Amino acid sequence: MGTEPLLSLRGVSFRPTGRTVLDEIDFEWNEGIGICALIGPNGAGKSVMMRTIHGLLEPDAGEVRFEGRPPPGKGLAFDRQALVFQHPSLFRGSALDNLLLVPDPAGRGRRARRERALEMLDRVGLRPLAAAPALKLSGGERQRLALARAWLTAPRLLLLDEPTASLDPSATEQVEQLIRDIRAGGCRVLLISHNLGQTARLADEVVFMHRGRLLERQPTAAFFDRPQTREARHFLQGALPWQLSAAA
Repeated sequence: MGTEPLLSLRGVSFRPTGRTVLDEIDFEWNEGIGICALIGPNGAGKSVMMRTIHGLLEPDAGEVRFEGRPPPGKGLAFDRQALVFQHPSLFRGSALDNLLLVPDPAGRGRRARRERALEMLDRVGLRPLAAAPALKLSGGERQRLALARAWLTAPRLLLLDEPTASLDPSATEQVEQLIRDIRAGGCRVLLISHNLGQTARLADEVVFMHRGRLLERQPTAAFFDRPQTREARHFLQGALPWQLSAAA
């Protein structure tokens, strides 16, 4: 890799049906930042940017590189990345079955893969539910299972799109602790969240988006103490999206 950043977006734009969703995004992420929070009002382009980073969407202009590599092909996700949605898609079958279906980066045999999957269920607090139908789990349990599935792939970058938006405070706390654990293992995390308290608790750095543009990027404490743009100040004050547009 040499001096290539872990992730880079250069001049990335996305304009489906002529509407600008991403507007010439420039973004580089080097190894120093552990958890980066991508925040902004609804419609700012955060989820589209995340899917573009993962390779699921192809930009109309610009380029995305991960570990110095371009996307593997149209609609194909980068390897060594994992993406977890707010409402994760789980397979029919047990919680354990969902982990056994994950390709093993080390090419282990079935017995070793089963042991590793059970260890992962222990890590996320779901070992007693190994045989339970995955689709019958609670929202918090489903999200922890989705994180376990992502963690099993040994990603260098974990992408999380509102992972606790529909969870109660106890389940949210459990998921947040798992995110810290994953980060402590060396994985970088890009997190979309509308929960500013969660952003303050988890993130090392904040990137603020508005109307398809990256307007501000600061260490978390500095962003909350001294936002540099008027749009960010309004956002932190609880302004509605159309108020942000009027402030621009």
